[in-house]
Amino acid sequence: MADQQSEVSATEIAVHWQEEEYYEAPASFVAQANLTDPTVYERFSLENFPNYYREFGEMLDWYKPWDTLLDSTNPPFWRWFVGGELNASYNCIDRHLEKNKNKTALYFVPESEHDPIEAITYQELFVRVNELAAYLRDSIGLRRGDRVTVHMPMVAELAVTMLACARLGVIHSVVFGGFSAQACADRVVDSGSTVLITMDGYWRDGKWLDHKEKADQAAALVHEAGRELEKVLIFERHPGEYRSSFSVVDGRDIVVNDVIGQYKGKRVDPERMKAEDTLFLMYTSGSTGKPKAAQHSTGGYLSYVTAMSKYILDVKPTDVYWCMADIGWITGHSFIVYGPLSLGASSIIYEGVPTYPDAGRPWRLAEQMDINIFHTSPTAIRSLRKVGPDEPAKYNYHFKLMVTVGEPIEPDVWRWYYNVVGKREAAVVDTYWQTENGGFLCSTVPALKPMKPGSAGPGVPGIHPVIYDDEGNEIPPGTGKGGNICIRNPWPGSMLGIWGDPDRYVATYYSRYCKDRNSKDWRDWPYFAGDGAMLAADGYFRILGRIDDVINVAGHRLGTKEIESATLKVSGVAEAAVVAAHDEIKGISPEIFVSLQPGVSPSDELGQQIVDSVVREIGPIARPRKVWLVPDLPKTRSGKIMRRVLASISNDSDVGDVTSLANPEIVEAIREMVQR
Repeated sequence: MADQQSEVSATEIAVHWQEEEYYEAPASFVAQANLTDPTVYERFSLENFPNYYREFGEMLDWYKPWDTLLDSTNPPFWRWFVGGELNASYNCIDRHLEKNKNKTALYFVPESEHDPIEAITYQELFVRVNELAAYLRDSIGLRRGDRVTVHMPMVAELAVTMLACARLGVIHSVVFGGFSAQACADRVVDSGSTVLITMDGYWRDGKWLDHKEKADQAAALVHEAGRELEKVLIFERHPGEYRSSFSVVDGRDIVVNDVIGQYKGKRVDPERMKAEDTLFLMYTSGSTGKPKAAQHSTGGYLSYVTAMSKYILDVKPTDVYWCMADIGWITGHSFIVYGPLSLGASSIIYEGVPTYPDAGRPWRLAEQMDINIFHTSPTAIRSLRKVGPDEPAKYNYHFKLMVTVGEPIEPDVWRWYYNVVGKREAAVVDTYWQTENGGFLCSTVPALKPMKPGSAGPGVPGIHPVIYDDEGNEIPPGTGKGGNICIRNPWPGSMLGIWGDPDRYVATYYSRYCKDRNSKDWRDWPYFAGDGAMLAADGYFRILGRIDDVINVAGHRLGTKEIESATLKVSGVAEAAVVAAHDEIKGISPEIFVSLQPGVSPSDELGQQIVDSVVREIGPIARPRKVWLVPDLPKTRSGKIMRRVLASISNDSDVGDVTSLANPEIVEAIREMVQR
């Protein structure tokens, strides 16, 4: 092991993953799959770039066809389907009406099982979107190119609002409902929006959360920043009942439910948008300093998420599809709203937490609604395994396809997902992509490539990834060495740029590996993702986590995800987070924070088993300085483990503001444990 490690240069990430076995997709899945043509990879080879993306564009309805497929004259500001005109709202609603107007477009599932599920047909969605668009245009005065900030929970009105904005050519900027008033205000100021659309409150984990308070606070913060929110539009979670304890501010606030009736029966012709016009802004999470808005196009983005939904998620109009993400993130935009609706499928919007009132809720819902595509994150999968490992077996549901997204999934967690949740009946796609990308970068095509636990698979058809070391040298497949994953070619789903900051866009994503700053050739401008990865001999990529999360231990660059995966092999471990702790001898050492499954008691013996597993799986170099067995890990409202907070505790530094976490009280409990 030591000899193996000494071969790894300082610019490469040491990787000790074992190659996992292949799992073939069930024959029943392959027989009905949308993409079974094995020549697709040849057809979408780099030699045929960019012409193969015509197929994606042809999946949409256009008012005017495009003249230029890819305009690359101003790299790296790529423009797709230039000259074409279309509307995203029309493609997601109107074009389905002739044949499928009475088919369910959206199911809204309230958190309470006592409340009825609302099924909204394509015709009903058409009516609601048109009436809201008419109100926003005629009463609020919104016009093409204006920006609107939307701070809403997971309710049907959120999707309706997005599609109404798209109908008008108004750029929507959706802020995750769990974010603070400060985060909302920052995005209002950065985008230059003057209208905030929100809701009085919503249900989460059995509790009523008053959401209007954040709108009032955000308006005050925007004012302090020298700007004004001219209008705050409030939807009522229970129509006809305003339930916020914060009153409506005269002259600024409008309860939408009180006025929308005046627009009953109104119709709005969709704006003919240029393909390269901005559809929405999506701010990347977790960054420090000024907010960074990925600016996504209308034609390129919509064509890409439509194709990814069809070919990777295998979405058909007959499917009932549940993506458990929040619409406030890019996954929700792409794969709850725009992708599935563009294909005419039935997409579920679920209000609350998946474990309310108990861990059986997702599987009861799957059984009740006959859901056949299930889409979630490794964080949610680990959580469901932790609180209800035996629950899926109690319910009679059948998934044809399951998705994992958002971070690398540990092989042991993948196997539980496949064997227990999927009942060995479903194909699993482990998808890799980012807010900035619009849609998938890496994944197996489910009917064409076998699944491999922990591996995202090859680039999706049309995407051509490469691994570079820090010096820009390509790391070939099968070496067992990791580096920085980049994409050789542009693609339609990629963002247009960072809103209002073109220099930051170039510096962040393209400058690092640009071969010639003066070149107009796209080949000289690879996209830098900021993630570590390795490429196996079979062409499958394994994502090692953010490059920022790579720990340099005594000259060896170790990916935190690999150490976490070794920890999760130990029986009784539910979740693990690895951070870089300062060490007087090694400089940096890994420290592991572990939460346990219900009924498992912390012990010195269990801590030693974790250390032994890490040493066995990776080697002595990765031996943790300390294993902390904690009651829970600090998490955001979306379930993401806040490793930054844990690192601050380990290194006795300021943890910052933790009030917006889902469980802020756990931070002090861990601090007392670590720093006593």
